[in-house]
Amino acid sequence: MLFLRSLLYFLGSTFVLSFLVTLALILFFLPVKYRYAILSKWSLFCMWWLKITLNIKLRVIGQENIPNTPSVVVSNHQSTWETIAFQTVFPHQTWVLKQELQWIPIFGWGLALLKPIIINRGEKLKAIKKVIKQGSARIKEGIFVVVFPEGTRQPYKQLGEYQNGGVAIAKKTHCDIVPVYHNAGKIWPKGSFVKQPGIITLVIGKPIQPIGKNATELTKAVRDWTVEMQKKY
Repeated sequence: MLFLRSLLYFLGSTFVLSFLVTLALILFFLPVKYRYAILSKWSLFCMWWLKITLNIKLRVIGQENIPNTPSVVVSNHQSTWETIAFQTVFPHQTWVLKQELQWIPIFGWGLALLKPIIINRGEKLKAIKKVIKQGSARIKEGIFVVVFPEGTRQPYKQLGEYQNGGVAIAKKTHCDIVPVYHNAGKIWPKGSFVKQPGIITLVIGKPIQPIGKNATELTKAVRDWTVEMQKKY
């Protein structure tokens, strides 16, 4: 039964995404904020469609901690759900993504229209430099930057090592760092087509000012906070 409900979600989300990406491709000449306004409607649909088809709901804790100015969102990495749900919670945003994602038909095309920071994880030094340079440019354009410092998705209740790229953007641009934790891997695990009904908890921590600390100290502070949230949810 869950497989059929998951299939229904997939078919509905794919149909809507195909329509919106086609529309955005036709209107590719528009500024990115308008392309984002079109394509982010997919996320709103998906969150609603998850409730209808699979009874998956979202609980947000700490939404009042979202800054009014563009910031770097540093989140743990568990599920495909992240890049969908974050668009319904945070303002206009883009993401640091591995280059393989842009090759996915329809989905990858949509991502490419939103000025993501595409990196080759096999070239770590070049990737870090690109993250800092392009991430800083996005912040200056008024766009939030979402970073998953583990680099790859982890199972529920596991946390990988955090890289410094996200906080390096914040230090260069003097913007806030917003620590985020969620437990989506419990409901929608990495690599799983079948999803479980339930409530996904998203916790948004208080913004961290980057002034006075180096990147390593800031990254440790974010990860330590995430470990504490992981114990609770």
